[in-house]
Amino acid sequence: MTNRLAQETSPYLLQHVDNPVDWYPWGEEAFAEARSTGKPILLSVGYSACHWCHVMAHESFEDPETGKLMNELFVNIKVDREERPDVDKIYQTAHQLITQRPGGWPLTMFLDGEDQRPFFGGTYFPNEARYGMPAFADLLKNIASYYDEKRDEIRAQNDRLLDVFDRLEPAPAGGDQAFTRAPLDAARETFEQNFDREYGGFGSAPKFPHPTTIDRLLRHWRSTANDTEPDVEALFISALTLTRMAEGGLFDHIGGGFYRYSVDRYWQIPHFEKMLYDNGPLLALYAQAAIASGDAAFAEAANATADWMLADMQDQNGGFYATRDADSEGHEGLYYLWDPDEVSELIGDRYAVFARRFGLDQPANFEGRWHLTAREAVTTDEAAIIDEARTLLLQQRNTRVAPGRDEKQLTAWNALAIRGLAIAGRALERPDLIDAATGAADFIRSQLVDGDRLLASFKDGVARFPAYLDDHAFLLDALLELLQARWNSDHLAFAQQLAEMLLEHFEDSDNGGFWFTANDHEKLIHRSKPLADEAVPSGNGIAAFALQRLGFLLGETRYLDAAERTLRAAWRAIEEYPHGHVSLLNALEEYLDHPEVIVIRGADEEIDRWREAAAKLYAPRRLVFAIPTSAENLPGVLTDRKAVEGETVAYRCLGTHCEMPVTTWEALATRMAG
Repeated sequence: MTNRLAQETSPYLLQHVDNPVDWYPWGEEAFAEARSTGKPILLSVGYSACHWCHVMAHESFEDPETGKLMNELFVNIKVDREERPDVDKIYQTAHQLITQRPGGWPLTMFLDGEDQRPFFGGTYFPNEARYGMPAFADLLKNIASYYDEKRDEIRAQNDRLLDVFDRLEPAPAGGDQAFTRAPLDAARETFEQNFDREYGGFGSAPKFPHPTTIDRLLRHWRSTANDTEPDVEALFISALTLTRMAEGGLFDHIGGGFYRYSVDRYWQIPHFEKMLYDNGPLLALYAQAAIASGDAAFAEAANATADWMLADMQDQNGGFYATRDADSEGHEGLYYLWDPDEVSELIGDRYAVFARRFGLDQPANFEGRWHLTAREAVTTDEAAIIDEARTLLLQQRNTRVAPGRDEKQLTAWNALAIRGLAIAGRALERPDLIDAATGAADFIRSQLVDGDRLLASFKDGVARFPAYLDDHAFLLDALLELLQARWNSDHLAFAQQLAEMLLEHFEDSDNGGFWFTANDHEKLIHRSKPLADEAVPSGNGIAAFALQRLGFLLGETRYLDAAERTLRAAWRAIEEYPHGHVSLLNALEEYLDHPEVIVIRGADEEIDRWREAAAKLYAPRRLVFAIPTSAENLPGVLTDRKAVEGETVAYRCLGTHCEMPVTTWEALATRMAG
């Protein structure tokens, strides 16, 4: 017998289709059942690559007695947090307010059946009392009794909770508030204080890659490059962290790509799930670091990450899948582990070099087996040997039972992949990456746009769920990067369409900033306006950043004004906690020091040569668009960036200040160096 999840497309929900739990998907059918029966709602939120979600499922949701108890006492709702980040954000915040502890997945919340307001919650609960937590079955009975006996008390608490929700959003800064660099400098100092000078990264275990933080430090270093004393310390923090992550076990040395996080301080043992939303930004970051530093190791990590994304995560339709699980055959990391004898047999006389490089001559480092991490440097000749060995090991690994892959395609995460591929394609001179980015953008445009609205998720030929702030903002940002890699007037029109959607459906016209959900979205108990960066960048930060850039490109003041209103809405949060709002800091930086926009017009081959020469420089506040003569009916001020017959011409603007056009590369290079 299957439950109501059988009609869903989410791989995570379908993992629970045979549970003895009478699961409902989030929706009115479940809410009506709760109202008619008087039962509370048990809301369980997770995702397919979540290790502890699997543990709780095996212990409790697959157990007939527990399932019977859940069905008797609750209306049970299962949510994929990747499909419904709107629901997840609300109840994660509620969990933190109720328990005074950070949330996570699986998220287990108990809601009033009348109005979906939460009154108790937690994350993972064991099937037997341990880890200082009650047994899940005992908890269920106690919660149900409390709900029956203390209904008035619960509803009074819920009223207070919603009042707190309403007060979470900071008041906007006044119209006379002058923005300053102070938050940029404060964040820079905090990053240095939290920096692990020996092993890189920030804080202690567990360690996450934090690509937005490293990107901010690289941008900060570059902004001081012409100062009397450039901030080389910011470059050092970035470079050491990137080096340690790429050398350590956070990186897949056989197949490429990065795992989710390191469980230790040393970047040695990861949590083995691979997320598209990590690898897209890390691809961009390593490619940019390769240009900034000239370090070939960064280019190698970027190339390997891109190769993995194209080989393992791209669908034939051009879009990218969401995740690879941490577990295979019931064990975390099993797919990625090795034994020295196995490796020796596979690679023969290459073994001595390989073992010394990756620690196979050291004691086992993960449950009696070996997870590869770089231990010793190698010569150029030895690097070639290691590359041969990697190829052989990858062929062998491909015969193993692979971890599960969540093959839904999410607009926001695809946008992060498109951005990474476009940046890496330019920096690494790889047209195949630009091809892949173009294919993914065209997939979204053809499959995830319904009329004049964007959708959030695609699986099994079905596009679902109204898109969220992140979908629109990340995709707008990605298209601006893709347009710099390869001009396409249709992509510019799509970017304009996304900008208009943001202003029409998401902007808070009273206080500035953008809501996470559209103005015609399903009504939930709270409409959030997230400002801080989380596992992915802040939608408000990326919206302000991208709208500002599009506004300068087109001369569209509505976009510039919306970006400024967002910074004003977030200013108090930025001032109080700058290092938690890095995406907004990037928008602030380009508000204070406007980006440099270069438009090159002319014949395809020549404008490509100019663009490629410009791409060899790390200049994060420079946008270069090579627009062929054949492109007509360009919008906004681009109509004034005219092609000149028989010549290549470049137009350079710093924000709203534009210079006289130049017709030689040498003249443009001189201005860019100024």
